[in-house]
Amino acid sequence: MATITKPNTFLQRLVGAAALDTAIYEEVEADRGAIGQAFLIVVMSSVAAGIGMTGINRPSVVAIPMLSIFALMAWAAWALLTFVLGTQVFGEPQTRSDVGELLRTLGFAATPGWLQVIGLIHAAAMPVFVITQVWMLAATVVAVRQALDYTSTARAIAVCVCGWVLTIGLAAVLGLVFAPPVS
Repeated sequence: MATITKPNTFLQRLVGAAALDTAIYEEVEADRGAIGQAFLIVVMSSVAAGIGMTGINRPSVVAIPMLSIFALMAWAAWALLTFVLGTQVFGEPQTRSDVGELLRTLGFAATPGWLQVIGLIHAAAMPVFVITQVWMLAATVVAVRQALDYTSTARAIAVCVCGWVLTIGLAAVLGLVFAPPVS
C-alpha cells in the first residue's frame, strides 16, 4: 500500500521556503497549482520593498507604488535571466525545466522579501535590505538547484550571482537613462 501525503499548507510552504527547505522547493516545483501562491509572494515582497525603501531616502508616500513596481520588474528581469542562464548557459545534461517550474520556485524564494517592510524604520532600512537580499539570493540558489535538477550547488550559485549582477547592472543603466536630470 502506497503512503499518500497531503501537500503542505501555504503557511508551511512560506516557512519552509524561508528556511531553505529543499523538500518544499521540490513540492512547489511539482505543484502546477502553486503559481498563484508564488505570484502572491512576489507581489507582496515587491510591495514590502516599495514600502521599506521609504526608510532609506524618505521619498514621498506617492513613490511607494512606483518603487513597488520597480521591485517587481527587477524580480521579473532576474527570473528571466535566471531561466536563460540556468537552462542555456549553465545547464547540465539532466537539466529539464519549464518556465512554470522555475517561476514557482523563484516565487517562493522571494518569501524573505516580505521583511523589507521593516525598512520603514530609517535606522533599520539598510541592514534589513542587505539581510533580505542575501537571504533571497540564498533561497534562489536552492530554488534554482531544485528546479533545474543541478547536481552542483556551485552551478546554482553561478547562475544566481550572474543573474543578480546583470539585473543590478540593468537597473543602474535604466536608472541613469530615466532619472530626472540634476540641475
